[in-house]
Amino acid sequence: MGITERVVLLDEAGAAAGTAAKADVHHDATPLHLAFSCYVFDARGELVVTRRARSKATFPGVWTNSFCGHPGPGEPMDVALRRRARQELGIELDRLRLVLPGFRYRAEQGGVIENEMCPVFVAHTSDEPREPDPGEVDEVRTVAWALFRDDVLAGTWPGISPWCADQVRALAPLGEDPVGWAPGDPDALPPAAFLESLAADR
Repeated sequence: MGITERVVLLDEAGAAAGTAAKADVHHDATPLHLAFSCYVFDARGELVVTRRARSKATFPGVWTNSFCGHPGPGEPMDVALRRRARQELGIELDRLRLVLPGFRYRAEQGGVIENEMCPVFVAHTSDEPREPDPGEVDEVRTVAWALFRDDVLAGTWPGISPWCADQVRALAPLGEDPVGWAPGDPDALPPAAFLESLAADR
């Protein structure tokens, strides 16, 4: 029998309020829970973007940022990000840093709701995505950040996820070059979120 993946439920202040099986948490009354999003830049400085698998229960087939996920109960955010990057894209992350600690969104498609406090991170990789998890990713593409940003802001990137669109609007004022984006304040994370080894990357 496989291990049941669980997510951290949150109260309105972002404190832990229990756990739930990931497979059961997304529906028409999805409870608020903890997640993360990551924007990964490759060795050429281009952003890795992905199209979500059409088999996914939430927002199938839409383009989005490099990857998203949920930390498990008691799992540091940065540890969860590295785990998810390996699982979903087969890549290792370096220069991982927090940029939008307080990002939160709610979105609905086809009667299924996403309802997350979702801190946003940026990272780099020297790896090429290989054999993406077909249960998560249908397609991987790289694109210059400025082109992606401008298309998303203009509404001309086809089929973008609502959280990615909101995140790009929040990231755009941070500057033209993602390498220079100022790190976010870890103290602004939801109380249930914590970091373990991020300082080692600085």
